[in-house]
Amino acid sequence: MRAARSHANPAAEIVIISGLSGSGKSHAANALEDLGFFCVDNLPTKLLPGFVDFLNATATPRAALVVDMREPNFVTHFGRAFEKLKRQKVKVSLIFLEASDAALIRRFSETRRAHPLATNQPVRDGIREERQALTAIRRLADLILDTSTLSVHDLKGYVQEHFGASQSGSGLVLTVLSFGFKHGLPTEADLVFDVRFLKNPHFEPRLRRLTGLDPRIVRYLKRAPGTLEFQARLKDFLGFVVPKYVAEGKAYLTVAIGCTGGRHRSVMIARELASDLEGIEGVTVRLRHRDLKQK
Repeated sequence: MRAARSHANPAAEIVIISGLSGSGKSHAANALEDLGFFCVDNLPTKLLPGFVDFLNATATPRAALVVDMREPNFVTHFGRAFEKLKRQKVKVSLIFLEASDAALIRRFSETRRAHPLATNQPVRDGIREERQALTAIRRLADLILDTSTLSVHDLKGYVQEHFGASQSGSGLVLTVLSFGFKHGLPTEADLVFDVRFLKNPHFEPRLRRLTGLDPRIVRYLKRAPGTLEFQARLKDFLGFVVPKYVAEGKAYLTVAIGCTGGRHRSVMIARELASDLEGIEGVTVRLRHRDLKQK
């Protein structure tokens, strides 16, 4: 064991997938497997630190592990094992998947599978119990992803876009995300900027059906008071803090831009911000419009 650890590959990467039952952990693992990750489902948490030795012995540079409440005493053992893993010479990140109670109940109803904590009680009670039990693990996550509104294909695309960027050797994957406050805050956001103070194209009948991707919306907003100044200040601020995150070793950063519905102002600002942030050393920028198709 000592010999294997002495040859540990600093570039080795482990993505740990955890979260609520029914939130899409298996689909996320399948997406990573398609990217070339070696995937293991339901690995006992006590084996996490020793898993690095296996990667070294088999020259496996990238792996994804699904760990969750199916394991007895999972909550008790995970935190300690995760800390041991982070002290080893390996790049490790934890992605936590969750969804609303309504979405989870619908999924369990559709699949006719039993919730692991609801064998003798309603599914809703099992979800509530699991959500509470996983609170401490959720706090450890590098990325929290709410899959309530994501289809299987959406989730696969998001995971592959997010984690596929690390194949380029980037030190930080920065996602610029537009959203609408009326559809809820994005749980994965690290930094949130509210642009509802900008003039709203929704109240212009000729512009309402358009989105922030349309040149007519862009022209409208750029001519409105405050837009250009806000963009310049936001670019300067993020130009200062993003390199600090890179230096600190953060692997993933989500900057969320929100307006009321997530179709006009936030989309335009997020799109131009993503372009502005391209070129920062050690950063791969990704752009996502969460609520662009919402009514």
